[in-house]
Amino acid sequence: LDAVLQVLYLIFNEGYAASGGPELQRSELAGEAIRLARLLWRLLPEDGEVGGLLALMILTDARSRARTGPDGELIPLAEQDRSVWDQAAIAEGVALITDLLATKPVGPYQLQAAIAAIHDEAPSAEETDWPQILALYGALDSITDNPMVELNHAVALAMVDGPQTGLERLATLEADGRLEGHHRLDAVYAHVLEMAGNEEAAIERYRRAAELAENIAERRYLTMRAE
Repeated sequence: LDAVLQVLYLIFNEGYAASGGPELQRSELAGEAIRLARLLWRLLPEDGEVGGLLALMILTDARSRARTGPDGELIPLAEQDRSVWDQAAIAEGVALITDLLATKPVGPYQLQAAIAAIHDEAPSAEETDWPQILALYGALDSITDNPMVELNHAVALAMVDGPQTGLERLATLEADGRLEGHHRLDAVYAHVLEMAGNEEAAIERYRRAAELAENIAERRYLTMRAE
């Protein structure tokens, strides 16, 4: 079951943020992953992590229409038009994860879904409950050994405790080598450096992230940030 959930998670991620090619998203893959997760949830309604993965997919996919502009350009979460988000999907996902957290043993997919729910329920980027997100990433970090989780944890630290704290966590993550050559490490580094006011270092990181990115839409966005 763990392997099945991981495969569905990877299929969804490839649909939501394509690893390569000209398009940022491949909606048919994300939709198929959600369909299969719904089927699995119907078959295993007592498994909290199956429900957690479904909630995570629904809550994440609810933002998909706002992630690209008219020319297919990437729009980051903080700049998205939240009126375009799928409110019915958000309501479904929030109800599902709220019930799961109250009735099932907590696992990694449920914690990720809870984080997605906080983002989805925030009226604006400025009103996002970052302290709660940071606490959830702390819990997630304690039960997983996933460098992508640690990368997102560093962003939450920067948002709550300041960019310098985030940069310290990123330096530790970079030193362990698990994300070597991955453009998202440099992209997050650039973002936090920009928050810290270190524009020269941020530009260098954005450029490096753009060179490493295989998705054309992401590469264009990162190049634009550097410029």
